Amino acid sequence: MREVQQKGREVRPGRRFNAFVDNEVVEDYSLRYAPRSFRRWSEYAVATAALGGIAYLVDFAIGGSLAVTHGFSSAVWGILVAAVTIFLTGIPIAYYSARYNIDMDLLTRGAGFGYLGSTITSLVYASFTFIFFSLEASVMAQAITLFTGIPIWVSYVVSAFVVIPLVVFGMTLLSKFQMWTQPVWFVLIALPFLAVLVKDPGAYARFTGFGGTAGSPSFDLIGFGLAAGVALSLIAQIGEQADYLRFMPQKTAENSRRWWAAVLSAGPGWVILGALKQLGGAFLAFYIFSAVGPEKAVEPIEQFVRGFELIIPNGFWALAVATLLVVLSQLKINVTNAYAGSLAWSNFFSRVFHWHPGRVWWVFLNVGIALTLMLFGVFGFLNFVLGFYSNLAIAWIGAVVADLVINKPLLKVSPSYIEFKRAHLHNINPVGFGAMLAGAAVSIPAFFGVFGDYAQAFSPYLALVVAFVLSPILAVATRGRYYIARGGSTAEILEGDEARYATRTCGRCGRRYEIPDMAYCTFHESDICSLCCTLERSCHDSCKQPVRITRKPGVDTA
Repeated sequence: MREVQQKGREVRPGRRFNAFVDNEVVEDYSLRYAPRSFRRWSEYAVATAALGGIAYLVDFAIGGSLAVTHGFSSAVWGILVAAVTIFLTGIPIAYYSARYNIDMDLLTRGAGFGYLGSTITSLVYASFTFIFFSLEASVMAQAITLFTGIPIWVSYVVSAFVVIPLVVFGMTLLSKFQMWTQPVWFVLIALPFLAVLVKDPGAYARFTGFGGTAGSPSFDLIGFGLAAGVALSLIAQIGEQADYLRFMPQKTAENSRRWWAAVLSAGPGWVILGALKQLGGAFLAFYIFSAVGPEKAVEPIEQFVRGFELIIPNGFWALAVATLLVVLSQLKINVTNAYAGSLAWSNFFSRVFHWHPGRVWWVFLNVGIALTLMLFGVFGFLNFVLGFYSNLAIAWIGAVVADLVINKPLLKVSPSYIEFKRAHLHNINPVGFGAMLAGAAVSIPAFFGVFGDYAQAFSPYLALVVAFVLSPILAVATRGRYYIARGGSTAEILEGDEARYATRTCGRCGRRYEIPDMAYCTFHESDICSLCCTLERSCHDSCKQPVRITRKPGVDTA
């Protein structure tokens, strides 16, 4: 076992990681800042990989369900307003993630939540990944069962576990998989709509008169609010986009336009495609409603089979092409769900238990939970599950966005940079954490009807407004004292400095990491990487006690 000499102390054994953690192609810097040495992809490659995961078809199920339940006007306006909300909240998150090369969890830590405060949001984010994994895999399973005739539970198992081999190698394999499959997906997804345009062009005009089970296509305020709330449940998707955007190359004067185009398209821009798919699902549900009934009309496989039958007379081949589209689409998104979930679980367990067996193991946990939800029939409760979840997710996102767009640049009570390391953060920052809890505490009772029908319909927006408004109030009230636990942050000192890409040696594991990933450990009296700092059990955060630290972070070029 490697030993590391500590200044003024006895020799302590160095930390050793298992093979999964040591292999960064597999580990994918799941708990760290993504160093420049690992970010080998172009702006285009990162954006393509990020947008590849937006191929999922549950948007068609959501749009179809909203149209069938609330009618044309309420569903369409709900989808559009939710899309605008998601786009605006996604811009600052995408920028800071790409600028500081950190994932959503590390971003949340430094955006008003604190080191342990973001533990709750890790669970919220992890739940997003396995809820949507289960919904997406359910769509795939419906297609497999319809095509092969095997029992649905067998299709659930196949749909869940087929993604695991693709996720093991992280961004290295996912970027290739998304790029290779993108052209085929675009062609297949467009064909049914082009077929309707050619064969039955009047259908698009008739769609505006679709009343669904509500019986009326006219606008209803409560129906609009409920529709927007369901669509708004996708707001946490920006976290999965950030998991890719953290691999963006450094922004320079030469690549500035490409960099911004990639960040905006692959960050908040995902919702443009998402809203179009929801509208497409609403249209296809209307188109087949009279033929298959309300329950089948919201299933993407039924929607596309009927669409492909317009141009493929043979029913078997129409079903085969529709199944190919569904399987391809759901693989593209569920590799992202499983990957993002593994990052979220890694962050949660490393902080709570100071234990990190490797990102790969948490892929199995995420897939296992998703499979359990599928077997319990989560797809049948689509609107309720997504409506309830959106109250939690948007309170979290609202608090983070308020910190990024108000507390940092305007009020300047929050540091201009993102500090994510345990050594420099308070465990709980009441600014973001308190704002999120308050938003959820108001919106969840509203969701269950405690404050009346209108508050119930707009409960996700209550969460957004409360969290967004309360965050700067708390920041001013606390005078920003809970953002940074001690001075000497390398992120602060090296902001915009080329020296930040030099490396230093961790005194615990003996490996070299770039400066933003390093801190000075007063317990071991040596430099320490962010992961070793996270996993340290014995120090009891002694570096944050009121002692004077004279050692300033510098660049070790040895």
